[in-house]
Amino acid sequence: MGATVLIIGVGDVGGRFARLLGGTGEVDRLVLAGMCHGEGPFIAGMMSSCYDLLAEFHELDATRQGDVEKLIRDAKPDLIVQSGTLISPFILFTHNDANARAIVGAGLGLQVSAQIPVLKTVMEAVRAVGFEGPVANISFPDVTNLLLHKIGLAPTVGLGNANMMVARSRDGLRRRMIAAGEDPAAMPLIRVVGHHCQVYGMLQSQIPEDPADRIRVYVGEDGVRDDELVYSGVPLRSDWTANEITTCAALPVLRALLPGAAPLRTSCPGIPGLPGGYPVRISDGKVELDLPPGVDLDEAVAFHTRMMARDGVEAIADDGTISYTGAAIQAMGAIDPKLAEPLHPDDAAERFKNLSAVLAR
Repeated sequence: MGATVLIIGVGDVGGRFARLLGGTGEVDRLVLAGMCHGEGPFIAGMMSSCYDLLAEFHELDATRQGDVEKLIRDAKPDLIVQSGTLISPFILFTHNDANARAIVGAGLGLQVSAQIPVLKTVMEAVRAVGFEGPVANISFPDVTNLLLHKIGLAPTVGLGNANMMVARSRDGLRRRMIAAGEDPAAMPLIRVVGHHCQVYGMLQSQIPEDPADRIRVYVGEDGVRDDELVYSGVPLRSDWTANEITTCAALPVLRALLPGAAPLRTSCPGIPGLPGGYPVRISDGKVELDLPPGVDLDEAVAFHTRMMARDGVEAIADDGTISYTGAAIQAMGAIDPKLAEPLHPDDAAERFKNLSAVLAR
């Protein structure tokens, strides 16, 4: 028997996950939930028609904890994929005005109020119903998973970012092996240490001049450093089209989290209690660190803390409160200073009103 997967948030990313999972033959039932403005039944019907599975859609406001709890109880999923947000980060790229450009330039941390309300509600519902299966979150996991860990609501693992870095590194190594007359089927293990803020340069194949700012790529069991691999592919656009590599690169993680799946060694963001992304081993629904020899965890955390500041995040306190960098505070000074004030997770929905108001100007 195949698995039941619940996907919360069926926008572009959630819909891509549904199609990819449907094509694996490992899922018998897809439960899709979100605010789809009448399109949900069509999406579910298409999934059931295209793949050998049953797909169903549930209209859901995922900021209503009771409704999320009921859905989890009724669906009885083996895996929950959390891809819901109040707005997509790419929305700001469609606003060609100074305010939107300033918010984007200050880092994704300034948009965390759009990420936290759904994710926090989902995790509160998960805890309330006693769901013991894995929860994979693709909503800014390099920061949001750490924030929720501080208040006891961490998802199992994050998706995207570090997954993408592995995929881009594999592409670079595959090309190199073929050029050298080697069989790419014999590709060695690739592990990465990298943060969300490094994704855009990676997609565009722009290697930072300072080696200290580069994604760290480790090849083989011995972990030989080869950072240039991740920047050696064909330049890609950092817009909506990046959702293709985001979801395809994350698919092996989702498959590894299904019941009875074979173990997987890869790299993921959003490991509970840690900022950024790290090498991991996934087995029996559990995620454990799989650092290469000689890689010091404390030093890697320090690296990610420095990278996190480039997303505008100065620190995350023990109660989950985010404080922002001086640069982010300065950038928001002339727009709406409240956007860069310290933010507790409970206040995210209210802060999102400020963000929405700025974007509506």
